[in-house]
Amino acid sequence: MSKKRVLYISQEITPYLPESNISQIGRNLPQSMQEKGREIRTFMPKFGCINERRNQLHEVIRLSGMNLIIDDNDHPLIIKVASIQPARMQVYFIDNEDYFQRKAVMEDKNGEFFEDNDERAIFFCRGVLETVKKLGWAPDLIHCHGWMTSLIPLYLKTSYKNEPLFENAKVVTSVYDDCFKGKLDENFAQKAIMDGLSEAEVKDFIDPTHENLCKAAAKWSDGVILGNENASKIVEGIDNPILNYQGEEYVDAYSDFYDEILAEEEVLAD
Repeated sequence: MSKKRVLYISQEITPYLPESNISQIGRNLPQSMQEKGREIRTFMPKFGCINERRNQLHEVIRLSGMNLIIDDNDHPLIIKVASIQPARMQVYFIDNEDYFQRKAVMEDKNGEFFEDNDERAIFFCRGVLETVKKLGWAPDLIHCHGWMTSLIPLYLKTSYKNEPLFENAKVVTSVYDDCFKGKLDENFAQKAIMDGLSEAEVKDFIDPTHENLCKAAAKWSDGVILGNENASKIVEGIDNPILNYQGEEYVDAYSDFYDEILAEEEVLAD
């Protein structure tokens, strides 16, 4: 039996960003699954505060050079990569001068949420999927972490559903309660529309609060994982399989949950 392939998409990974619940899981989970015999790829945004020299990032020329159109504007996609040597794990970074060169993550020096965080999220999600296509690497399962990844399940079930690399992939979303205040730009849903995606299908993203983004991602996913104790209220009413919060000893439970989600696909195929 061939190794199962898992694609990790996370808005935070330590040591590139400060330690948080998401960044620690983004760092440790892929390594643990790799040690269990799964083949992994990992992506995150290349925020401008990430020191490229210290972390030894370099551009992958063969993957860069594509333009993504968001709100009628072209934005060049730049792909960089670095290695976490102790884990023998590569991390791919989605970069763009308009969205990710500022020396901050989500807020300006006054603590204000960046006005274009909605477009940064759209660019990140589309950039990951387009880069995986260029890699020619077909994942069996895609695991998303953080609100910036909330469009991934929707895109996989609509615009990318007939893409050979993704047509059999299952998607799992981890939901966390470390939310942002307020909302993204009110036109977020409209900006997120791309070929193969209708206005009716983005209706879950029309009121883009943190909770609504997480609910929408969970709705479009094949499975949901509660990333911390207080996340259960966010997914109330979601019918998809849910793995409850597992605490620090989560790896085996996550691995079993992957197998459960993947087994559903195999049953359907039979």
